[in-house]
Amino acid sequence: MNSGKAWLRRVEMALLVAGLALVTVFVAVRVQSRISARLALNRFEAERAAARQDAEKSVKLQTGEDMDLSLWSEHRVKGYLESLANKKDAPPAVLRIPKLHLDVPVYDGTDELTLNRGAGRIIGTARLGQVGNTGIAGHRDGYFRGLKDIGPGDTLELMLPDRTEHYVVTKTLITNPEDVSVLQPSSTGLLTLVTCYPFYFVGSAPQRFIVQASVGDAGLLSSKPSIQIQSQ
Repeated sequence: MNSGKAWLRRVEMALLVAGLALVTVFVAVRVQSRISARLALNRFEAERAAARQDAEKSVKLQTGEDMDLSLWSEHRVKGYLESLANKKDAPPAVLRIPKLHLDVPVYDGTDELTLNRGAGRIIGTARLGQVGNTGIAGHRDGYFRGLKDIGPGDTLELMLPDRTEHYVVTKTLITNPEDVSVLQPSSTGLLTLVTCYPFYFVGSAPQRFIVQASVGDAGLLSSKPSIQIQSQ
């Protein structure tokens, strides 16, 4: 009888030891897995940062300008670098957003090459420098990603060859691609910035993020708009 109980105790002890060993192994594997994953993430971030620095160095070599590409997607950085070799004409204007410490060259048109290089005036809206509603589009994963931090009261500057126009943001809104009401002509100076939304959406973003700003006294002009908006 006693020998039977002793045998059971030995079996119980062996099972307990085996169980503790399995738990120890499981915990060790989990800890090792987390450490390995963290090291892999750290290596990934380090390599991505190095690639970003190389891209910024390449931009400086080609343009002579320092640019912060930290918010840009890898795809947009690549497109921008490729555009430098294909679009060398000087932009007719530069959009400056002091809050974001951002200067964006503005060209006419919204084709892919143009939007890789900078921002583009939406054809059919008021021309750069005219009174009216000037629509300017930009990529959400490029220059215009910082618009997520813009709000009413912030200032915008449109630098033209002979003057600088000053604007104050009046509102931001989210709409759908078919809604062109935000681009309707105006008898006063308006600037409407358009980009895709959500900013970090994977794939083709389904909505549009709009920033509307009114011209300040320093930017008032006497000319009148000469064209009407067309759906894009």
